[in-house]
Amino acid sequence: MLGNLKNTRVILGLSGGVDSAVAAILLKDAGADVQALHMTNWEDDDGYCTAAEDLQDARRVCEQLDIPLHQANFTRQYRDRVFDHFLDEYRAGRTPNPDVLCNREIKFGVFRDYAKRLGGTWLATGHYARSAVVDGVTVLSKAADADKDQSYFLHAVSAEALAETVFPLGELQKSEVRQIARDRGLTIHDKKDSTGICFIGERPFREFLSTYLPANPGSIRTPDGIEVGQHHGLMYYTLGQRQGLGIGGRKDAADEPWYVVDKELVSNTLIVVQGDSDLLLSNSLLGIDASWIGPAPPDLDMGYRCNAKIRYRQADQDCTVTRNDAGDLVVDFDAPQRAVAPGQFVVFYDGDRCLGGAVIDRILERPARVTPAKVAAI
Repeated sequence: MLGNLKNTRVILGLSGGVDSAVAAILLKDAGADVQALHMTNWEDDDGYCTAAEDLQDARRVCEQLDIPLHQANFTRQYRDRVFDHFLDEYRAGRTPNPDVLCNREIKFGVFRDYAKRLGGTWLATGHYARSAVVDGVTVLSKAADADKDQSYFLHAVSAEALAETVFPLGELQKSEVRQIARDRGLTIHDKKDSTGICFIGERPFREFLSTYLPANPGSIRTPDGIEVGQHHGLMYYTLGQRQGLGIGGRKDAADEPWYVVDKELVSNTLIVVQGDSDLLLSNSLLGIDASWIGPAPPDLDMGYRCNAKIRYRQADQDCTVTRNDAGDLVVDFDAPQRAVAPGQFVVFYDGDRCLGGAVIDRILERPARVTPAKVAAI
């Protein structure tokens, strides 16, 4: 792909990190007319977000590589299209993943439109993924570096946007990326990778969320109705969570850890169990708001065999996907899945090819009885 970019204008999303900086190097080495675009999605002056530092790093990279740098502020669009949905999901007791929506709505949405106004023929980012158009069909594939692959977060990006996108790092290992940055003398060659969501940063999550949503404390109970503690608000917990429950070391309970297995919104109750309970497992889920990269699989009404992930970094799980009468997806797994979390995404694969995904709406079926050996890998 990079060999076809000579003298072609490519607008690169430059974050200020090592990945997008090396993407700039590779594009320039390929002879592309590279211009960088640094976007601001969140304005914060409390010291947790590193936006100002990232902009300075982006400027230094562009000066070093002699690349023009443009700046765009998408904070309004981010709040309208991503953050409002983020809050709505937490109000509903779900656990959202705003990175997926940010990619679809911002990085490959308003950012892409802005790049076209700059005269870009191609859009490029530092994501670890691969894309191509094969026989007129857009294909998104996993990156060569399985540990860094980001196709999970890109599954909702439109086929049209992916067809115009270059992922220069798709064939590289992270170690190779850092080595290229080091060899070219980039001062950010050893900069720490960003984690989480920019507007949250490394701040205390509970404190941040409470500034937008009022806390509503309530009871923590076992499935038998025994009260074992008090929660700070259902929005602060996710299914499968172990840390931060504040109910360890009870005299009337064993020493095994406690896990969240359910949220009852009407009664404002958090349901927990001790140990490796079957209540942490589920055989199937309902996926809504499905998005496909290109045409949907042809056998959905009869049951389509593929692999799926219910969280980033999970190993691929064998499953059957069936479209119901309402147009939603019933996903039946060959092995029980642990801690399926409504609001997260189930993403479908055929080998290395990412097919698309859907929002996890709810668990449909739990196993009657399983042994730990049968539990699918997380």
